[in-house]
Amino acid sequence: MPGQPPDDLPLDLGGKATTLEGGESARQPWFRKSYLLVLLIPVFMFSGGVIGLYFQPPALQKFYALTGLQPGGGANNPIAIPPEIDLPEDMAETLLPTDVVGLARLMPRGDIAIVAAPYGAGDARVAEILVTEGQRVARGTVVATLDNAQALKGAVLTAAADLAVREAALAQIRSDVAASLAEAQATLDQARATAAEAEAMRRRTEALAARGVATDATLDAARTADTEARLAVARAEATLARFTAGALDDQPDVLVAARNVAAAEAELTRARMDLARAEVRAPIDGTILDINATPGQRPPADGIMEMGDISAMMAEVEIWQDRISAVAVGQPVELAAPALGRSLQGRVERIGLTVGRQGLISDDSAANSDARVIRVLVALDADSTRVAARFVGLEAVARIDTGADERSRP
Repeated sequence: MPGQPPDDLPLDLGGKATTLEGGESARQPWFRKSYLLVLLIPVFMFSGGVIGLYFQPPALQKFYALTGLQPGGGANNPIAIPPEIDLPEDMAETLLPTDVVGLARLMPRGDIAIVAAPYGAGDARVAEILVTEGQRVARGTVVATLDNAQALKGAVLTAAADLAVREAALAQIRSDVAASLAEAQATLDQARATAAEAEAMRRRTEALAARGVATDATLDAARTADTEARLAVARAEATLARFTAGALDDQPDVLVAARNVAAAEAELTRARMDLARAEVRAPIDGTILDINATPGQRPPADGIMEMGDISAMMAEVEIWQDRISAVAVGQPVELAAPALGRSLQGRVERIGLTVGRQGLISDDSAANSDARVIRVLVALDADSTRVAARFVGLEAVARIDTGADERSRP
């Protein structure tokens, strides 16, 4: 009939029941299999998140690299290794929850020393390299020479010649002063003898004149001679007074000449010190690691060569600032890198006092380079030092066993 639903459509438009043949109706089941998929979605999301954070498949690693994000960035402690640290398989298998992991750099004790040109070298160029890479040298050893050596040697010869001239002048002045002093003394002695004789003659003449034997003219001549003799003594004493009563070296002329000699000696010393500007010396006891210049080249700004004491190797480890509280001096450290072929062992020797920006980062320009880290110095043992000495500057992964002290307790 018009307005009624056809008999061939057994659907309940209300969605509550379905009309069956014979007029009976049946309700649909309340649970469907599609509901199970909806309930499993949170389980899959949680499992995928955990697996992704800990195992970090390639796609997730690329995501971290592009965004600069780090797993566990919103928590107090990271719950996974930073994406820029490629943890070696052997180390990953033995990694403990209490271990602290960071990037490390192998270096000599005291780090690498830069051998630079001496102060005041100016435009001098490298004349000769006297050492080779791998050679061990002592502190103060001349490792290279510059081409300003000839000019500086000429200045030394000039200063030495000037000193010789002034020393000769001093010797001459000493001789002249000694002779003049002796002559003045002799003149005074002679004048005093003459004055004594003139005085005696005057007295005899006065006695003769009193008896009427000597004339007045003779008496006047004797008195005049006595007066002149006394004046001669005064002149000789004045001449001798120009010389001091002390030793010969205390005479004024000798003192002036001696000061000239001292000035010449100082000039010679300065010229010899300037000669050191033509010599490049080793600043420490160590091994030549790299040579950055060749003869004829101006000394580079980053130094002529690099050297370090590889007899005691160390590692500089960068630890995130939120993990440094678990690190302590004396804790064992394991370092691994593909180039080593084995792991290195050491112990924490010193913990830095400042927080700085991360310096050891991957080559990926999108990697996080603004992480705040504290640098920890690790002293390698003797066996590890022998291996690490061939890999100065190598980057490695360091694992600090912060739970070693607790496990060693009874």
